[in-house]
Amino acid sequence: MVFQSSITYDGGTSEQYFFKEQQVVKSIGVVTTVAVEAVPPSLQDNTADLDRLKGALALSLPDKLSGFRLRIPFRCMAKVAAAFRGAGFRGHAIVAVLSEELEILDFSRELPSLLPAVALDLGSTHLEAAVIDLLTGKTLARGHAVNQQVEYGADILSRIHFAEKKKLTEEKEGDRKSAEEGMVLLQEAVLSSIGCLFEEVTARASLTTDDLWAVSVSGNTTMIHLLLGLSPYHICREPYIPLVNAPDPFLASELGLRSHPLARVWVLPGIGSYFGGDLISGILAAGLDQAEETSMLIDVGTNAEVVLGNAEWLIACAGAAGPALEGGVARMGMRAGAGAIEHVFIDRTSWHLTVQTIENSPPVGICGSGLIDLVAELYLSRIVDLRGKFQRSFSGQTPTQQAFVEHHLLEVKGETVFLVADEETTGTEPVLLSQTDLDAMMRSKAAMYAILVTLTGQVGVEFSELERIYVAGAFGRHIDPAQAITLGMLPDLPMTVFEPVGNSSLQGAEQILLDETVRERAREVSNKITYIELNVNQEFMIRFSGSRFIPHTDPNLFPSVPTFNSTPGG
Repeated sequence: MVFQSSITYDGGTSEQYFFKEQQVVKSIGVVTTVAVEAVPPSLQDNTADLDRLKGALALSLPDKLSGFRLRIPFRCMAKVAAAFRGAGFRGHAIVAVLSEELEILDFSRELPSLLPAVALDLGSTHLEAAVIDLLTGKTLARGHAVNQQVEYGADILSRIHFAEKKKLTEEKEGDRKSAEEGMVLLQEAVLSSIGCLFEEVTARASLTTDDLWAVSVSGNTTMIHLLLGLSPYHICREPYIPLVNAPDPFLASELGLRSHPLARVWVLPGIGSYFGGDLISGILAAGLDQAEETSMLIDVGTNAEVVLGNAEWLIACAGAAGPALEGGVARMGMRAGAGAIEHVFIDRTSWHLTVQTIENSPPVGICGSGLIDLVAELYLSRIVDLRGKFQRSFSGQTPTQQAFVEHHLLEVKGETVFLVADEETTGTEPVLLSQTDLDAMMRSKAAMYAILVTLTGQVGVEFSELERIYVAGAFGRHIDPAQAITLGMLPDLPMTVFEPVGNSSLQGAEQILLDETVRERAREVSNKITYIELNVNQEFMIRFSGSRFIPHTDPNLFPSVPTFNSTPGG
């Protein structure tokens, strides 16, 4: 028996091929379409319909998929057989691409107009999703939502402890009570959040969740564990080993996610307890694993996660430098969102303070970039000394300066605070920076720089040798590197070295949906990267102590930053 096929791979160009000639394509999505034309059955050829489809499809596959085993899931058999015969044995097979295996999920006479899938950035506080057309790579809709797990803990560590609680009693409908495990509540919360977000973004694209052919998820190790219902107990305990780093693809329906009945969930692999798939996504988005020159990737969220390397080698570490920058420590701190103060400027001629908020909304708090700006400006104005302490007077202070300090530096409930925005500006309560907040900021900035120095020190790379420093997430999108350098948070390098890369976690999740080569890169990166555990690294602790000054105990490391005598009036 010979199958004759006028073959077009729908993911590539529209050229005709016959028999075993195959098309070379640039990218293959997790679900793709392949155009097939099979010889109709006859008395001389009694091959069964689905066997006929498999045979014709095998000849139609692009080189990248040649040799993959073909199968048709049981629940698809009747539908695929009817569609194949109804289309006159020619049309377009919709195929899921698995590891060395292809699943025929559907068949259509005409090329589908869309092949939607959804990419998810599974953040600890916020979720962000994008609906992608697997045929064209176009983004059809985007959206974000609060992770409802915040009800059970604002940070990762508190959620790990909450997950360990075996019995919880919750008041519901008067006297009726129910007892559930903490792990169950956390998983239900995140699944509910994801479900609502998927409904929102598919509606924006004029679709339903049932139209989704695949789901990709990028998140830190703890968030992936809580999503999958896996205990995070060992993540925060020595030797800090998670239950899984690289989950195999599984059916979305097994997790309770609404989508096409045979849609699979692809989870980006992680490396360790504090190095998850979100950082693998960042490496892919920045192209760090393909770069000839050595570069660095910094992603600040719940933790500060840093990768250093190039196409030949990669080394990474993570540490708790993020909370104060994420809004998790400062009383008026918040994540980047409408009304968050993202930039602060003090005119040191007229002594006037100006703030800029996201979406130009009335200020309601201050996000990480605003906090960095504020403390840097206060240092340059000498209102904060090199120890990170407020000071009211200093040498050379003019009457205008003194009036500015007296207006902004207040005593509230026995604590010194700096007035960033008053009630008239906010419309509600004032935005204040307390000494406690300032102390937390100093710890975060010290941890950040200590992480960077520790990592470069592991491989003997100088900051001056770096081609690029990619800064990911909202932190990278809003931060002013010059202000971070003033604080001693980032190395003193030219501004051209620093490059924001946006939500790299979501970008990586989008890329693995669209391209088999990116999925291969994700696997390769997770296998070749070296991870340094900072929890037991003595060098990090020494460098952390030396970084708890502005800009540093060694000002020679920051030649562009002015230094001042820290003695009041000196």
